[in-house]
Amino acid sequence: MPTSEFQKKALFFVFFAAALILILFALPFAESWLRDYFAVHYGVVITPEGRAVASDGNAMGQMTDTSVAMITNLMHVLKIILWMALVISIVRFLGYLIFGTAFRNSSQAEISSLLRTVLSITIYIVAFFIIFQWQYPQVELAPLFTGSAILGIVVGLALQDTLGNLFAGIALQADQPFQVGDVVNLGQRGTGTVESVSWRGVKIRTFQNKLLIISNSALGKETIEVAPRGNLNARAVYFDTSYTDSPSRTIHVVREAVRQVENVSQKMRPVVRIRNLGDNGLQWEVKYWLDDYPLYNDTDALIRQRIWYVFQREKIEFSTNTTTVHIEPKPGETPFEELKESIADRFNRLPIFAPLSDEEMEKLARGTYSRVFAPGEAIVRMGQEGNSMFVIVRGSVKVQIPENGGHKTLNTLRENDFFGEMSLLTGQPRSATVVAAEETEVLQIRKQALKPIFEGNPQLVQSICEIIEERKEVVPTEAVSQSDAGENGSRGVLRSIKNFFGLR
Repeated sequence: MPTSEFQKKALFFVFFAAALILILFALPFAESWLRDYFAVHYGVVITPEGRAVASDGNAMGQMTDTSVAMITNLMHVLKIILWMALVISIVRFLGYLIFGTAFRNSSQAEISSLLRTVLSITIYIVAFFIIFQWQYPQVELAPLFTGSAILGIVVGLALQDTLGNLFAGIALQADQPFQVGDVVNLGQRGTGTVESVSWRGVKIRTFQNKLLIISNSALGKETIEVAPRGNLNARAVYFDTSYTDSPSRTIHVVREAVRQVENVSQKMRPVVRIRNLGDNGLQWEVKYWLDDYPLYNDTDALIRQRIWYVFQREKIEFSTNTTTVHIEPKPGETPFEELKESIADRFNRLPIFAPLSDEEMEKLARGTYSRVFAPGEAIVRMGQEGNSMFVIVRGSVKVQIPENGGHKTLNTLRENDFFGEMSLLTGQPRSATVVAAEETEVLQIRKQALKPIFEGNPQLVQSICEIIEERKEVVPTEAVSQSDAGENGSRGVLRSIKNFFGLR
């Protein structure tokens, strides 16, 4: 709370309380003066019960008795008012101190204010009855309490739901099982983000953008699953594979695919594990942690998509239900010889492989693998060790490098373009990150496919080095995707290729 505001309230309380205390301290003297005044001038003695009696002990007239009783009652009422004013000022100031500091940063300010009001009213009622009984000890309060109890029962029954929500809201404020912004799951009622909490109920925005309003009394009976905002909350995605695929290989490829998905936290390593040995295959679970939990539906869907693509590339099969057998003709598959010729024809268009003979081109085509990547998936990452290059069959990719905390796109490559040739030839780390801009199919040429060709025809190394040097002169410096930067000069490249392939 601001210091100036606190000082103002503190000064006002001190002066107001001091004035009330002085008045209350002066009232007994005023009463004593009135009794002396009536006794001296009118010969009337006022009894402690507030009745007027003559000095000689005889009863006074009805009018005089009534006037004295009225004055006495006015003094009692004035005391009650002054004492209640003092109690109210103390309670309000203490409430300002307690609730203005302890609950100042509470996100549920409405319930905090309600709790303050309920406590204050309770203290006022108790203080009033104590002060009233002090001033009028001859008045019996038992009949009043009996009538109040009956009235309280009637009001309590009429406001049963409202009071239930009120006290349940106070309990929620004290326990604080969730905060505004947390994601809660109420079972059959729905799942969503908490928007507000009041003394009547809670408003939850579901993931269908609908508003779910549930009363506090009903909420107190629910089993609530809470995903706190700002916490690393975990999710699980399930899939099945056939028994013929290696579990260790499956764990590796799935973990790497999940780690690259947007909104998957990099603070915790995804866990890929076998949860059961099913009738039709291995049943898997992928556990991962999210940066922004309300987006878990989109993240789950993206993870399933990436798993499908990585399975297609790595030839891992999903398990299928074998209890039902469908006999259908397989779609026509492209014969291997025709596929090999298609790949060799595509390689003939690449200047880097121009020195290769038809026989060598066929050997290279045999050792080539087709890979399909999802939109936004990284094909290679900057700094990774590499021993392969890629030729785009369909789709497009973006070549990116880090810049100012983000990514700068240097080039966009399309069908028949290639990248990563220096990693294939020299094994040097990737100099840029290449990301699929759409679903992209590439041909991956690995070191193992090119090494037998170099060993059978060592003169090819010199020819390829000359082509690389020519490309460096025409390709812009930033277009690292077309020709990764290597050692300066054809001799340096030649030496690097021979060392990498173990040639003399």
